[in-house]
Amino acid sequence: MNPSIAQLFSLEGQTAVVTGGTRGIGQAMAIALAEAGADIILIQVRNLLRDLSNTSTQSTIHSLSRKCDILPADLSLPSQLTPLLPSILSLVPRIDILLNAAGIQSRCPASSFPSESWDAVLSTNLTSVFTLCRDIGAHMLAQSPHPITHRRGSIINICSLLSFQGGITVPAYAASKGGVLQLTKALSNEWAGKGVNVNAVAPGYVGTDMNEALMRDEKRSTEILARIPMGRWGEPEDFKGVAVWLSGRGSGYVSGECVVVDGGWMGR
Repeated sequence: MNPSIAQLFSLEGQTAVVTGGTRGIGQAMAIALAEAGADIILIQVRNLLRDLSNTSTQSTIHSLSRKCDILPADLSLPSQLTPLLPSILSLVPRIDILLNAAGIQSRCPASSFPSESWDAVLSTNLTSVFTLCRDIGAHMLAQSPHPITHRRGSIINICSLLSFQGGITVPAYAASKGGVLQLTKALSNEWAGKGVNVNAVAPGYVGTDMNEALMRDEKRSTEILARIPMGRWGEPEDFKGVAVWLSGRGSGYVSGECVVVDGGWMGR
């Protein structure tokens, strides 16, 4: 029997691991997965600049009668990434979805871009994505296909318009997001035929903390808005539908793709 539309977009009985789920796009996507029926494990950034006091995403997910656990980790440190998979599997028997939404930004002219900023951005935005994809992907490949989706797992990485464009004064961010796009394709080439779909989402200009500097720059903000065919900056809620679609059965024949959510920017 062919699945109904409701079944194509249902995540009932699935568990999603989400990084960067405490604010912005990652938070909206994590909540969307829960609204579609998934239980959530949040990998919450822990470093000198952040703590674990932000439990708003967890509280919202609990209000939906879904489970939500928080595991702390500094994604820039390999030593904190290695223990994550055993910690996750101590809470749940299987992982169906991995959403890599965590990311940081650093702006500086390329001629004086600090090496420490380069290292921090690449380790957080690219190396941690590879490590989590590798470790959780290996777990997915070893588990049985899910009875609803008929696949072993779904991985969603967050790219950027700078996966395609170079940007200005953001060489590390552009390099990291270009790398995430190519990593997504490389993993899909190996895993799509084995039941693990690997895709990416590239946000356009979205009104989040990461873009505060751009939004405060009146000239640049006006230029950006003038180029967006939809005539507005994006909002985190614009990413809820694509997150559920790429996680569920409805995207069963989609892998190695980058879905651009940009209000038409890349069409100009």
